[in-house]
Amino acid sequence: MTGRELPPTSAFSGDDGSADPALRAVLTAHATGDAGVPEVVAALAGTRVLVPVLAESENPVATEVEHLAGHAHTVDRQASAGIVALQAPDGRTALPVFSSVAAMTAWRADARPVPSEIARAALSAVEEGWELLVLDPGGPVTVLVPRPAVWALAQQNDWQPAVTGGGDDRSVVPEVRDAVRAAIGEVVAVGEPDPVTEPAPPTARRWWRRGTATPVPSAAPPAVRAVEVVPGERAELTVELHLVPGLDRGTVDALLRAVGAALAGSETVTRRVDAVQVRLR
Repeated sequence: MTGRELPPTSAFSGDDGSADPALRAVLTAHATGDAGVPEVVAALAGTRVLVPVLAESENPVATEVEHLAGHAHTVDRQASAGIVALQAPDGRTALPVFSSVAAMTAWRADARPVPSEIARAALSAVEEGWELLVLDPGGPVTVLVPRPAVWALAQQNDWQPAVTGGGDDRSVVPEVRDAVRAAIGEVVAVGEPDPVTEPAPPTARRWWRRGTATPVPSAAPPAVRAVEVVPGERAELTVELHLVPGLDRGTVDALLRAVGAALAGSETVTRRVDAVQVRLR
């Protein structure tokens, strides 16, 4: 199927609904492992995508379950405009976009294609508070576009992933690694405590102000021996905190809350990192 002609508009008249050739080539390479998500995002920039609109339902919101890349996700149909939102396996909301009419028809034959520049589609997702894009959720090649890439597309900027490489050669970009360590260093002292003057267990409660992200006084004994920032498995990044032995549960919980707040408050981390997992050692 080569795709049917789209409704004429000032920007897209004459568009026959087929995929951009460069994007199609990158998707083919992605399917064989010869191109990653960064290459797909780069090929998406400046292209036309199709946003699906479904017929209005009698119910305010009709919900049904489908499958995306082997994972269940929820489809919410907004009756007011027929706009579709997908729920990713991690609970975040994604806007589906399609490279061609054929790809959209394979997903939902009753969906009406609305052409849009990718920048406008990404901006609409951001304005709705939806964090992700899903390209061609019905296949043949499906790509989940992460939050920082969605922001970059909306701003028409190049996306710079926080993790580069593939397989065992993945590594965290130094700028991101340093930003994570700096953010954590602002709320917790890092280093080996002096076993003579800074006994760990008896003074653990004095090392931390619970429920705050206030920097620890320089004289306070460290609660964290070291911070490692590595490529993640379930999240894009994993932050490993090597704790001083003997900390009580309340102190550890407060530390985790403050570390989370510090990472969320870092401009570099929020701009460059899709998701962070904190692991205690």
